Parts: sequence; structure tokens; C-alpha cells
Amino acid sequence: MESIRASVRPSTWAAYKVIVESRIIPALEMVPVQRLSAAQLNKLYASLLADGRHDGRGGLSPRSVQYTHVTIHKALADAVKGQLIPRNVAGQATPPRPQTKEPTTWTASDLRAFLAHVEEDRLNAAYLLAAAAGLRRGEVLGLRWRDVDMAGGRLAVVQTLLHVRNELAFSTPKTAKGRRSVALDTRTIEALRAHRRAQVEERLALGPGYQDGDLVFAREDGAPLWPDSFSRAFNRHAKAAALPAIRFHDLRHTHATLALQAGVHPKVVSERLGHATVSITLDTYSHAIPVMEEEAAERVAALVLA
Repeated sequence: MESIRASVRPSTWAAYKVIVESRIIPALEMVPVQRLSAAQLNKLYASLLADGRHDGRGGLSPRSVQYTHVTIHKALADAVKGQLIPRNVAGQATPPRPQTKEPTTWTASDLRAFLAHVEEDRLNAAYLLAAAAGLRRGEVLGLRWRDVDMAGGRLAVVQTLLHVRNELAFSTPKTAKGRRSVALDTRTIEALRAHRRAQVEERLALGPGYQDGDLVFAREDGAPLWPDSFSRAFNRHAKAAALPAIRFHDLRHTHATLALQAGVHPKVVSERLGHATVSITLDTYSHAIPVMEEEAAERVAALVLA
């Protein structure tokens, strides 16, 4: 664990630590790594699916068990590189396949109603930015003013805010594609300008006690916002507006779905979201594809049959 700590994001290392200490070690600590078999791993996965929760309320989800498998596979791959074992038996194991779910999203009218509801909220620009640019929560909360080009109408995603084991930490995007430039619309730029003016007033009112970290979205004293508290505030607003319950992250899904349905090219959507490949975008938002196909059929017919 310590040997890889410097090579992965803090949140990734923390996830590895939980999986190793709570799932892998209790089940396999008495098994010499050279004698570990795919059958033993499959038995572990079945046990986690049936009764893997620490609160005794049943089993883990297939996705959680899949994460456990990925962690074991990574550890054994490192062991192969270190010549501790001849092969990675995790490659012969059969972990459960997570079920693919259609992303939960709002309609355009739902989103308009929500944005109208939070128009007077102190962080209304944060909600608008997430919906209009498809940013992740950590990308919104880690955004700095130096990364926003108001005149050029763009922002750079170069920093994220993470909640790791009850502490806040700044990090960089997971992948090279995650580090990206995103175009902003006029209304979002206007909202950011208004938010900046209000933030300057807060800073002047607080004086020397203000913690100036150059964050676009922060607490009244300039300190970083706690991600979970920010999400809970979003949930309260959605409930108060009598809208379907979704997660804050689903604003990102909503952005992507509406963009595809509006005819924006999937490659453009993929780049705005920071996906590694356009195939990830198309697989994730396949529910929006039939609408695109119907429109394509009508357009082709109009050209040929008009």
C-alpha cells in the first residue's frame, strides 16, 4: 500500500485502503500469495455479494465487488512485476458484472425550474455551471478564478477538490482527458461575474480573516466547501422545488443527455465531459441515441425524398 501511495490520487489510495483492510485481508490473510487460486477469489466474490456489508444488512453491490476484484488484480500484477509470483490468477477469476443503468436525468423543463428556484441562492452560479458545462462536483468546487477566462468564455479544468477520509484535499483530474478546456455560454459567464462581485463583498466584510484560496466557490470565509454538504444543499433545493430526486452528479448526466438530444456531436460532448474516448460517452448515454437516430433518418429523407 505505501509503495503505491505516491503514484495514485489520494481518493484512489483511500479506496484501496478500505477495500484491502475490510474485504481482502479478513478473507485471504492466511493464504500464501503463491497458493492463491482463481477459485478462492470467486468464493470471496460470492461471499461479498451475499454478506459483504459491515452493518450486517446483506451483500455488496456487483460494482463494489468489481472494485474489490480490480484492487486484487492490481496488487497481483505488481507482485508479478516484482517476481513474487509467476502469474496473475485474478485474470482467471470471474467477478460479477455490474449492471449498466441508464443515467438519471432531469428534463430541460425540470432543469429550468430548478435554476429558477435557486436563482437567489448564494451558490446559484455553481449549480448553473455544473448544468451548463457538465462538470463533476470536485471540478466545480476545485475551480479557481485563475482558471476562468471571462473574456474568452472558457474555463480550464486543472484542479479538483476531494473528500478523503474526513479531510479535504486538492488534486488533479484523474486522466489527461480530464484536464481540459470547456467553453461557457453567455448566461453562465454573467452568473459567474455576479458571483465574483458578491464574493469580493464577502471578502471585504470579513477582512483579514478571509481565507483567500482563489476558489470560485467557497464558504463565506473563503475556505473550501465540503463536497457532501454541497450535495445535501442541492438535494434540499431539488426537494423544495418539487422536482424528481437526482444526485448532484446527475446534473452532469443531464447536461450530456440534453446536448446529445439537441444534436451536439458526440465527440464534442465527450471532450466537454473529459471522457477518455467518445465510445464511453456513447455507451453511457445510449438512451439518447434513438432520438438522434430518428432525427438523422428524417434529415436524410428530407435531402433525398424532398
